Amino acid sequence: MSVAPGPSVPASQAVVGIVLGAGASTRLGRPKQLLPLGDTTVLARVVARVERSSLDRVVVVVGGGGDDVVRSLHPGRARVVRNDAYGSGCASSLLAGLDAAGECAAVMLLLGDMPEIDTAVIDELLVRWRAMPSWAAITSYRGQFGHPFIFSADAFATLRGLHGDKAVWKIVDHAPPDRLQRLAVDRPLPRDIDTWEDYVEVCATLGVPVAPRSE
Repeated sequence: MSVAPGPSVPASQAVVGIVLGAGASTRLGRPKQLLPLGDTTVLARVVARVERSSLDRVVVVVGGGGDDVVRSLHPGRARVVRNDAYGSGCASSLLAGLDAAGECAAVMLLLGDMPEIDTAVIDELLVRWRAMPSWAAITSYRGQFGHPFIFSADAFATLRGLHGDKAVWKIVDHAPPDRLQRLAVDRPLPRDIDTWEDYVEVCATLGVPVAPRSE
């Protein structure tokens, strides 16, 4: 069961969710953020689940897909920010998210193209990180690493020095064991949608129809 956000905490103690949804969808050939999933879209589904979590604040970074993506979202408590430099890589979206997050104890990074993410998992990771804070944390799905990632404020300077794509993974891959916490979750690794085949598989898992490919 998800935990609703409690009373406001001081900014210095807040954990802010940053949904990275600004990708250019170059491999898919159309904005994956707008792919239909039942009565919603890929990005809107992710945002809804993050908003229902116990994260103190939520930031959604958009870019690829332009105004159509913004119009597809109906945020509740999330703040939507634009990253016009998204073509330079995901690091630019992370920087935009950090700027919007402001003062906080940590950020939780989530992918806007990972619609199988579950609110209960977000809440579980948050509770466990708060109980034992670390410089960074990565989710381990039955031995497979994936998002969400959590980075404490002590890591922000390192994050701000990143450039290009897959930059966060470089930090994770090279982080000393004593600085990187591995949070094990007994679930399969959620898929991120990079190709049409990924989208078809996610639709099958969620039990929703696949949209016409030509749209």
